[in-house]
Amino acid sequence: MSGRAQLMWDEAVTSYDFGPGHPMDPVRLALTMRLVEAFELDRGPLEVIAAKPAGDSTLRLVHREDYIAAVRAASADPSAADTAYGLGTEDDPAFAGMHEAAALIAGQSVGAAEAVWRGDALHAVNFTGGLHHAMPGGAAGFCIYNDAALAIARLLELGVERVAYVDVDVHHGDGVQAAFWDDPRVLTISLHEHPRTLFPQTGWPEETGGEAAEGSAVNVALPAGTGDEGWLRAFHAVVPELLGAFRPQVLVTQHGADTHFEDPLAHLAVSLDAQRSVAESCHDLAHEHADGRWVALGGGGYEVVDVVPRSWTHLTAIAAGRPIDPTSTVPESWRHEVFRRTRQLGQLRMTDGRTPHWRDFADGGYDPADRLDQAVLATRRAVFPSHGLLP
Repeated sequence: MSGRAQLMWDEAVTSYDFGPGHPMDPVRLALTMRLVEAFELDRGPLEVIAAKPAGDSTLRLVHREDYIAAVRAASADPSAADTAYGLGTEDDPAFAGMHEAAALIAGQSVGAAEAVWRGDALHAVNFTGGLHHAMPGGAAGFCIYNDAALAIARLLELGVERVAYVDVDVHHGDGVQAAFWDDPRVLTISLHEHPRTLFPQTGWPEETGGEAAEGSAVNVALPAGTGDEGWLRAFHAVVPELLGAFRPQVLVTQHGADTHFEDPLAHLAVSLDAQRSVAESCHDLAHEHADGRWVALGGGGYEVVDVVPRSWTHLTAIAAGRPIDPTSTVPESWRHEVFRRTRQLGQLRMTDGRTPHWRDFADGGYDPADRLDQAVLATRRAVFPSHGLLP
């Protein structure tokens, strides 16, 4: 094994740019990489690798040929974008070079999956990925190509028999669920804000997979306003038991930072410290259930200076085996870079000052009056019996 961990990075991913005023500002990617470098995570056990863009044969593992052609056409001439494919919309404006930028991000996730399965790395991170809303035949929710689904599809192509996908973005991982709805080899677990209050209005607990894959889709619909304790309680009440029953050979996780209380597009109230705690848990679960094979992706996150870079730098550091003490001071060089690019000052520490804790669902009992507990129990009742587990 050439390195314990790989970070997939090509500076050209920052050309995935929907234009001024769009929430998905590529500065969040550049600032994350600069913070990774400021902590010198790119030296030592973390190997920084640039994978090639995903080619058409790879993209076709998930996406329809006519959709790929439509993306190419809009990429060459944005004014010709076909809204029937979700292109040229308010969420997904067409831009020159869109196909190339999206294929490059997808290539990093596919490359991460290949590295982990082939043993080139135990853990691989692509924080530029996690674009989980793209469908086989259309763009959606700021996502052109679904790199997470493509990484999983590539693992299956390489012979992996069981892949677990855990998505903790504030939005439902609908595109990944749709791609593997009828495939019992893939377990998709999504914890997200309730579809009543947030895009894409899917991810109800009753969505549990197709006839041939009953129980393979798992959805925890969290009440708006859920904070650290409830978020962590829900994660630990659902994810570890299911992974233990499913026994994945590879764990793929999506770490959208938009669960944060400062995120402008959603309504959960999770801290950076809880996000870091879940990243640590995913690392531990990969070792417990998947022989350590872990592919970690980014995702949403629209507080692009104060939240996203710190959250994903913690994720990268955990994967590299060099976790950053939350009380650490943010390097001054990075804060200068933030000001140069954004005229903002940037955070001083790698913490929100929280100490994450939660009541274990098994030990603390179920509170029928608590909306969070109602959500957890709805999910457990819907899918646990399919895995031989008691709800």
